[in-house]
Amino acid sequence: MRSLSPLKSRLPAVGTTIFTMMSALAQQHGAVNLGQGFPDFGCDPELLEGVNRAMKAGLNQYPPMTGAAPLREAVADKVQALYGYRYDPATEITVTAGATQAILTAVLALVHPGDEVIVLEPCYDSYIPNIELAGGRVVRVPLVPGSFEPDFERLAAALTARTRALIINSPHNPSGTTWTVEHMLRLQALLAPTDVLLISDEVYEHMVYDGLAHQSASRYPGLAERSLVVSSFGKTFHVTGWKIGTVLAPAALTVEFRKVHQFNVFTVNTPMQHALADYLRNPEPYLQLPAFYQAKRDRFRDGLARTRFKLLPSPGTYFQCVEYSAISDKSESEFCRWLTTEVGVAAIPLSAFYADGFDQGIVRFCFAKQDATLDQALQRLAVI
Repeated sequence: MRSLSPLKSRLPAVGTTIFTMMSALAQQHGAVNLGQGFPDFGCDPELLEGVNRAMKAGLNQYPPMTGAAPLREAVADKVQALYGYRYDPATEITVTAGATQAILTAVLALVHPGDEVIVLEPCYDSYIPNIELAGGRVVRVPLVPGSFEPDFERLAAALTARTRALIINSPHNPSGTTWTVEHMLRLQALLAPTDVLLISDEVYEHMVYDGLAHQSASRYPGLAERSLVVSSFGKTFHVTGWKIGTVLAPAALTVEFRKVHQFNVFTVNTPMQHALADYLRNPEPYLQLPAFYQAKRDRFRDGLARTRFKLLPSPGTYFQCVEYSAISDKSESEFCRWLTTEVGVAAIPLSAFYADGFDQGIVRFCFAKQDATLDQALQRLAVI
């Protein structure tokens, strides 16, 4: 019997993600898992009741490929109220199977073989494989080490006639930083004379603290006209396993996005879409989210301030980055493994978010946890 020839991988450099590895290690050693970014608490019971009502009402068959109309309309109203830009629910809003699928679909729809796509490192781990699957060329521009602000001089230098798109992420995973009004205006001016498209990953849009406002690309007409803006109900409403997100884009970009979307996942869970549409009628759950998560951030930061970790700013997301040079000279990966197996707290090395493994002696914790979980982790971290 003839054996098959070895497969040629489409992603030869990709292995098991650091999130899977650290979560498995945490489970094996009974560590408090502050590595992978998901809450360990439930969502509002009213949202679950909304799913039950939708199922009992018979809303269990395929919805439109673009998403259930009530949900698209609710999203249009929400975005207009928050950011002052009105998207047409019929032609400019698409419901997706989470933000990761949305980003992949955007890249596959817009990027042709040989096109250049700029990513700002450190970045979410799906961006680069997505570009490679589309046959594009990844152009890496580092954020400023330490502050993680955009370096506009390096970004301008990276733009060429072959640049098809730029991916940005604010609030930023993994650093917890946010783009300011000044940053967005500089980006708008930089891209104005170009045809470069913008993929704006805004899944943590409702987790911005200290009285700051999220600066969505939707707020800026010169950016909105060239942007696909990605968001996530899973992050906003503590239901990451539901995998439901949205893409907002001008009609011409949406046409191309939907061509790929329909053959990628086609459509998304029907009763959950209708439940979310009903739930969005009351803005209070997402309007109170900054205060909810800031309280957790402050509790965690107060505890870390009594340790030997050096706190980095965290004005957004549910992540806290720390330097550990006063504790160890291990590499980030070695330190996270030691922290998990010996101290009993799992974290993620920041180097995992750089293609070249750039090591700054920084690790990332997730504070989207119950207070008891955070307190247990802090108790363990206090002894090192």
